[in-house]
Amino acid sequence: MSEHPPFAVTVDLAVFTIRDGALAVLLVERGTEPYAGSWALPGGFVGPHEDAETAAWRELLEETGVEQFGVNGGHLEQLRTYSAPDRDPRMRVVSVAHVAFAPDLPEPEAGSDAAGARWWAVDDVLGAPDGPALAFDHEEILTDARERVRAKLEYTTLALDFVTEPFTLPELRRVYAAVWGVAPDLGNFRRKVLGTAGFVVSTDAQGAPGGATGAGATGGVAGRPALLYRRGAATVITPPMLRTAGD
Repeated sequence: MSEHPPFAVTVDLAVFTIRDGALAVLLVERGTEPYAGSWALPGGFVGPHEDAETAAWRELLEETGVEQFGVNGGHLEQLRTYSAPDRDPRMRVVSVAHVAFAPDLPEPEAGSDAAGARWWAVDDVLGAPDGPALAFDHEEILTDARERVRAKLEYTTLALDFVTEPFTLPELRRVYAAVWGVAPDLGNFRRKVLGTAGFVVSTDAQGAPGGATGAGATGGVAGRPALLYRRGAATVITPPMLRTAGD
């Protein structure tokens, strides 16, 4: 008989998108114990013939329903491993958490083992007095995931994975405002985006007045068409576009 207790590996996903101008995260309502009725990050056990990355991609496609995730915008990366001995009351469970984000993700459908699924504004979950209490250690995972995305936007061009092409600079700036909680200085933002070779590429076309390309989008200067861009090949911003003090 083995002297080691039962042990399992799971993946948990902090899936982000921008909805109504705010950073939103996908949560599922647990339909079974433990924590039945509580909200949690989507995820599941790693199968016997899977590695953690394969399981994360499987769970991501099942939860978002976006088969082309990562092809036309979208990003998935490993966050860190969570291994506190008491993080799951069933048994010793180690979670390999991942961060994912993409533009315009659809309304989710609850899986077979969930009672519900919906997008939540992150600010309505973290630090909100009337926000949901997340199952397991998912509040810690979500907090770490949000900070990972905030930091990534400082020194990489991954903000582009939150917008669909073509896009305007006002639309891209609204991504930073949603993720950071405050819009970057307009002049510095334009210098970084347009001054970083390969960050964006002009399409030589113009969008609707005010910088909007989608229905209902707002922002920019009324009556002034904004130039349309597509993502370039650059991946790093040097020097970085730092958040302002206090963000």
